[in-house]
Amino acid sequence: MIDTATIRIEKTAQSRINELDETNIPFGQLYSDHMFMADYVDGEWKDLRIAPYQNISISPANTTLHYAITIFEGLKAYRNEAGEIIIFRPQANAQRLNISAERMCIPEVPEDLFMDALTELIKLDSSWVPSAPNTSLYIRPFVFGTDEYIGIRPSQNFRFMIITCPVGAYYSKPVNVKIETKFSRAFEGGTGFAKAGGNYAASLYPARLAQQQGFDQLIWTDGKTHEYVEESGTMNLVFIIDGKLMTAPTSGTILKGITRDSVLTIAKEWGIEVIEKPLAVKEIVEAAKAGRLQEAFGVGTAATIAPIGKIGFEDETFELPSPENWTISKRILDELNAIRTGKKEDTHGWTYKV
Repeated sequence: MIDTATIRIEKTAQSRINELDETNIPFGQLYSDHMFMADYVDGEWKDLRIAPYQNISISPANTTLHYAITIFEGLKAYRNEAGEIIIFRPQANAQRLNISAERMCIPEVPEDLFMDALTELIKLDSSWVPSAPNTSLYIRPFVFGTDEYIGIRPSQNFRFMIITCPVGAYYSKPVNVKIETKFSRAFEGGTGFAKAGGNYAASLYPARLAQQQGFDQLIWTDGKTHEYVEESGTMNLVFIIDGKLMTAPTSGTILKGITRDSVLTIAKEWGIEVIEKPLAVKEIVEAAKAGRLQEAFGVGTAATIAPIGKIGFEDETFELPSPENWTISKRILDELNAIRTGKKEDTHGWTYKV
């Protein structure tokens, strides 16, 4: 049993909060004053501590540097109109972290450790939670192997850390995406369902090729046939076709997105027809050509809902209706924002008040 009451706290001697300009927050470039750390040694999590944000020292033979034995999560904290801090669905992130951990031979992070560490860190750095519209505090929990060993085996020692950074909007305009039919993000039996660092490293080269062609991101397709759409970058995908909300089912290759689950839950409650099924590229392209594809957007923690402006496939590019005229995604986004900032009652138990 882990005694989370033993978390040691070392406060920074000099806060950097004066560097925060809530009207201009670049994503992932300014970090809060403190970070949480715990080490897994001899079969248990030990030395729970919060320290000033700083660089860490690791061996050149660190197993994660060589074999990517690392997993992570992403979630956000918001400030409501009363000035209170609300975190959106942190327990779901704790659960998903452990799903990833099992796949990567990483020990479970107990939910009470995850939640207590998160709570104490956000309390300490509460001034870093912005209050301007469309801003939040991004929270990044992660675990990595710390063995000093370059042989290929599961690591025996690990570090669990949480760092935070204030953020604004991830995308400032609709994204243009290309349907990828050569490179693959994940395969059945692989790690596609886990938030493992190697998944994202492998996606960078194909994404860069797409960016050179004028696209912002890729729509990944299944690794076997490239006939079915899966994810886009760091987001799950949602399409509105003939007024129906359609999305691929989560699987061994598709991350079980928490924002995705929230979007589907709200849509079902409103009586919108929600269809979870394998979505053929052909079906999406035909709907776009016929003008039946009314909305398409990515859903994820960083962007929440990211409208797609154009979809490229082979030698064609399909322009979607202007997001200004969209109804379903905008309405869902407004609902999520209202719940997350306390403007509307949370009937789902999604919010956690620090």
